[in-house]
Amino acid sequence: MLLRGWIPYFQTLERMKTDIKCTLCPTGCKLGLGEIGDCGVRKNIDHKISCITYDQPAALNVDPIEKKPLYHVLPGTPVLSIGTAGCNLHCMQCQNEPLSQHAKIGTSIYTPQSIADLAKINSIPSVAYTYAEPLVSYEYTLACCKSVARVDLKNILVTAAYINPDPLRHLCTYVDAVNVDLKSFSEKFYQDVCNAHLEPVLTALKIMKEAGIFIEITNLIIPTLNDSEDETQKMCNWILDNLGEETPLHFSRFFPQNKLRHLPATPLKTILRARRIALECGLKFVYTGNMSDGAGESTSCPDCDNVLILRNGYRVIFHNLNNGNCPECGRMIPGIWN
Repeated sequence: MLLRGWIPYFQTLERMKTDIKCTLCPTGCKLGLGEIGDCGVRKNIDHKISCITYDQPAALNVDPIEKKPLYHVLPGTPVLSIGTAGCNLHCMQCQNEPLSQHAKIGTSIYTPQSIADLAKINSIPSVAYTYAEPLVSYEYTLACCKSVARVDLKNILVTAAYINPDPLRHLCTYVDAVNVDLKSFSEKFYQDVCNAHLEPVLTALKIMKEAGIFIEITNLIIPTLNDSEDETQKMCNWILDNLGEETPLHFSRFFPQNKLRHLPATPLKTILRARRIALECGLKFVYTGNMSDGAGESTSCPDCDNVLILRNGYRVIFHNLNNGNCPECGRMIPGIWN
């Protein structure tokens, strides 16, 4: 069972024939026979990398799509959300630490086809791979995406995007939309807080853009760690230059948790300041999360200010887009609306 869906994203090490190097992500774990990678779910079995979470998600729920958060993808609809254990980052602020860091394998079997059937039978228009890091369970995520695409439903990734280019390009063939958790725009933050690096994430975002995937970005702002105006400005400029002015950006409020319980919650004014910086930079769709903010929760037309989608938390109060266009001025609003 462990070898199903196997894809050769590894290489045999020349000096130690019993060792292999995982090439799925930039961590590049070197694994002896029977050893498991830093992500907790990729194992050297019979001199091949196997995904030990295959067919066994640890979480399966129906969520509002706004919870991902995705504000420009099928608003007001449910999404079948699958969570597999494991993560190749070790973020000190992680809110899903029991699932991401302890590799709790699910006890129920859900084949890729059964996931697609479950969504189709219940008239759920999309499936999200979410909660922990779906990319470390690459073979299962890819197989599910293929099955879901075959029944004409949408595939959504909620990810930190810490993956090498070749496997990402292959997966992109079957993905419709993504919310990327861009932790910070600081290499120091990625090293100190996440045990990772920034540049591979930026490369992944460019690849997703080139592949035509609809991208939304979330940035969790943590007091004293990634909350400076200068960092926010640099991040917004990069998004503008590399992904485009119409890329939805969500600034989310931090609350003390996991290994950062000594820090305060993000002040509301910090989130509002970040939104102002992003709008002044030229980004057209900037949202606020984990707080009550009417303007920051809703989607308005950048040209005429007409409110197009009014939200309260994860609820859509009304939605008056006309086939993806503003009904007042006719401006096309980027997203997946049907």
